[in-house]
This record gives sequence, structure tokens and C-alpha cells, in this order.
Amino acid sequence: MIKDFKQAWEAKDIAALVSLLDPDATAIADSGGLAAAHLRPIEGSEQIARTYVDIASRAPNLTLLERTVNGQPGLVAQIDGVTVTVYAFDIMDDRIARIWAIRNPQKLRMWTTG
Repeated sequence: MIKDFKQAWEAKDIAALVSLLDPDATAIADSGGLAAAHLRPIEGSEQIARTYVDIASRAPNLTLLERTVNGQPGLVAQIDGVTVTVYAFDIMDDRIARIWAIRNPQKLRMWTTG
């Protein structure tokens, strides 16, 4: 599931992303005020898909790595070997129901390899 999400995100394929997300999915970001992030939850599969495609468009050198995050399927986003976001996914009924994005650099220290 996460591999499919990663591939769709890298391809900027909105339709494929929507098909992987629950229609009522929510994406939440925690930046601690120390990094750019959406201030409010993003709600709905279409809105989340469009937002993530926009993120990919603005970060052409973004690398996504499949990882386990707090025991959940996840992705680690890196730019030039430095982790900029860690994503954890809640999956229900074979669809992504919630995405947790950690952007706070203080919380990302253990994930940074560069």
C-alpha cells in the first residue's frame, strides 16, 4: 500500500493517490512552528492528493524512503540526505485513513542520515 502511495506521489498521479486514500482521509502535520507545514488538517482524499502533488512539484530533489514509523507503515522524505519529513500512515479497510507528517526538525534528528 505505502509502496503504491510512494510511486503515485513520485509520479504526481492525483487519480492514483485518490484511489489509495479513504474519501474521508485526514493529513496532519506537526512542525512545532520550526518548519513550513499546513496549519490545519487536510481533509478528503482529493485535497490530500492535490496537496501532496504540489509538495512534490516544489521539491524536485525529494527522495522518499519506505520505513516503519512508530510501528506503522511510513515514508521518510529527504532532500540531499537530510530528513525533512517523516510520514506515518493509518490504514483501514485497505485505504489510507490518516497521514501523520512530522516536520519539526527537533523531532527529526534521529531520522537524519546526512
